[in-house]
Amino acid sequence: MRLLRTPDKRFEELEDYPFAPNYCEVDGIRIHYIDEGSTDGAETVLMLHGEPSWSYLYRKMIPIVAGAGFRVIAPDLVGFGKSDKPVEMDDYSYEKHINWVAGFVQALDLKNITLVAQDWGGNIGLRVAAENQERFGRICISNTTLPIGKGSPTEAFLRWRTFSQKSPDFDIATVINNACLRSLAPGELAAYNAPFPDDSYKAGARVFPSLVPTTPDDPAVPGNKKAWDVFSAWNKPFLTAFSDSDPITRGWDAIFRKKIPGAQGLEHVTLENAGHFVQEDQSEKWAEIIVKFIQDTGLSKNQEALCLN
Repeated sequence: MRLLRTPDKRFEELEDYPFAPNYCEVDGIRIHYIDEGSTDGAETVLMLHGEPSWSYLYRKMIPIVAGAGFRVIAPDLVGFGKSDKPVEMDDYSYEKHINWVAGFVQALDLKNITLVAQDWGGNIGLRVAAENQERFGRICISNTTLPIGKGSPTEAFLRWRTFSQKSPDFDIATVINNACLRSLAPGELAAYNAPFPDDSYKAGARVFPSLVPTTPDDPAVPGNKKAWDVFSAWNKPFLTAFSDSDPITRGWDAIFRKKIPGAQGLEHVTLENAGHFVQEDQSEKWAEIIVKFIQDTGLSKNQEALCLN
């Protein structure tokens, strides 16, 4: 597998991104991550971004959650941000991304995890949580899915998938800006383009939409079905905080709330005036929801023992 590594100079003087870089290696691939806040407490918040963003997406949320006394880990998925980028689209698969993130969690030996995930961060993170239940204490998701190839994809998703595969002009910052309700500042746009000096670095960003299972024979469907079997009996706290203006994942929050026991009795939230990237449109609000969610659903002694062993 041939890998590209974005030069460090591309990340110099990014707007509102003061975090020190950290790295670990999984399957010979260097993965970058942010590690902020307390390392002494039992609570770790794992923030997983989606497509085609990177940990920069959580820059406004990390200080709020870390400032509340929690450890915040925000990795860049393989192919994004400061992490290594396989060159060929065939080097990426749903299963490989799950294994890379699971390997990352295991390499850092993360426990008592609160998963915070949006977009592909949820598609991947939910699988990792289902397959490593002992490491996860609670989950808070926004604008994401866990499909098993049934039903019809939204028109918005189908247009996005076609664009990602065929458009010769695939400007990452423009894609993200178009999926926000607010207009990103020039410095923010530059930060989203920073990981991608040219199109050769964008294989992961281009291929992701094609990896979403849309038919029952998709290779990711059996694993997602097994994950749903786990979540059908998941009693740990599970909170949805979807936006009010995302045409791609609209309605999935209701599915999660209906099917997951741990979602019952919680005060689920609809983030108003927010598009697909809620971290840009309502960053402070979602961060405050996460802090309150952790404080209100502190691990029981039994849950804590399970996560620590």
